Amino acid sequence: MQDITTISGAGAVETKVLRQMRERIIKSFMDVIIMYELRNGPLSGYDVISLIHNKFNLLVSSGTVYSMLYSLERNGLIDGKWEERKRVYKLTDKGLKTIETLLNSNDKIKDFITKFLLKP
Repeated sequence: MQDITTISGAGAVETKVLRQMRERIIKSFMDVIIMYELRNGPLSGYDVISLIHNKFNLLVSSGTVYSMLYSLERNGLIDGKWEERKRVYKLTDKGLKTIETLLNSNDKIKDFITKFLLKP
């Protein structure tokens, strides 16, 4: 019986570690996620929060999202305009070129991650 407890305990730890890693990855790449989604059309901050929740089952704070949106805007990757009572963001030409470059580098990124994780 002790072996079963140990195994199920290890599974719970693995699940928790993977969930935390997934959350870290999503938050670390939120700028890429936002730009990727903006290719389909403008989004508000609330839209981004909803999208991340629906797509990744992760609740992110409005502070996290708006901080990222402001940073992307300062860097010229997105442009925000007030529409009625909300600010709506769209990709700039620079943002579109940036996300296309990242998407075209998909194999290089996968190779890097694989080498990083498998390196002794």
